[in-house]
Amino acid sequence: MVIAFLNLNTIPSSLVEKLRRIDYIGTVIFVGSLSSFLIPLTWGGVSYPWDSWHTLVPLTIGAVGLAFFAFYEYRFAADPIIPPVIFQNRTATTSFINSVLQGLILWCTLYYLPLYYEAVKEYSPILSGVALFPETFTVAPSGVIAGILITLTGHYRWAIWLGWVVSTIGLGLMCLIKSTTSVMGWILLNIVAGLGLGILFPSLGYAVQASAKPKNLAIAVAMFSFFRALGQAIGVAVGGVIFQNEMYKNLLKYPALAPMANAYSQDAAGLVQVIKGMADGVDKANLKDAYTDSLRIVWAVCCAISGVALLFSLLTESYDLNQALETTQGLRGLNDDEPTEKELEMKTERDIESTAPMAW
Repeated sequence: MVIAFLNLNTIPSSLVEKLRRIDYIGTVIFVGSLSSFLIPLTWGGVSYPWDSWHTLVPLTIGAVGLAFFAFYEYRFAADPIIPPVIFQNRTATTSFINSVLQGLILWCTLYYLPLYYEAVKEYSPILSGVALFPETFTVAPSGVIAGILITLTGHYRWAIWLGWVVSTIGLGLMCLIKSTTSVMGWILLNIVAGLGLGILFPSLGYAVQASAKPKNLAIAVAMFSFFRALGQAIGVAVGGVIFQNEMYKNLLKYPALAPMANAYSQDAAGLVQVIKGMADGVDKANLKDAYTDSLRIVWAVCCAISGVALLFSLLTESYDLNQALETTQGLRGLNDDEPTEKELEMKTERDIESTAPMAW
């Protein structure tokens, strides 16, 4: 549908000129550094320990490479792939930071909640997915309602603040979940966080669009999506580190489970099958309690991060949402009443010809 109906005006320029505008060096540095940063996040604590050189070396190289990429884009790139100017606006920068934190919290909860249902409640994978409905089925409706209200009122800051307040409260309520919590109990405790995180989806996007200059609007929106996805990748890694450390400490409290503390704490997902394969008894109940207590710290950290994001959101400024899009590209046929560039040239030639005899 996009290919068929998105008819953009053609900007006259040669293919060679367009190819010259591509930031090849910046693209290579960015993709390579980001890959080096993200890959160890996937195998840290699973394939290799977090303190292993297999994890630390590529992680460090990636972080240094991203810092060098930012320096290169600011000082040397003629047409940077990520224009530094988009970070000079306080509201945009604040929204980018908040999008990282929102993605971190959202994916951390959506990744580890099913593990709680499978390991502690011993639900099947399908039933664990159904158990996520209190969060997954509240994110979209709350986002839609927030978007409609922002459109009607013309203001978005209230939605950002409300979203972070509700998210912080909801993540705090998740800390109350225990291994013995009833079905109705964990449903009610999960709904609030889903509502808050859903409100943030459109409100943060509005802040980025409203604060961006017309020529940087496309890249600003793209970076908003990128930072949220980056936060999602980091969120799973952060949750994994917290879970491993807490699970190890919690297992040491039980003499029968202490010898297996190191093995059991390495992989939250792998521990699900271990728990399901154990016979009912004190050890299994203690292992479930340790699992729940470890996840409680994950929710607590997410709650703290949400509180920090709420403080960051206070820096968000108010911009007018009713702005006309100024662009050199434009849509073909959007302004049919206005003369095209070719028509203007022909009119100029006719005017010159008509005035030439008089001038003579």
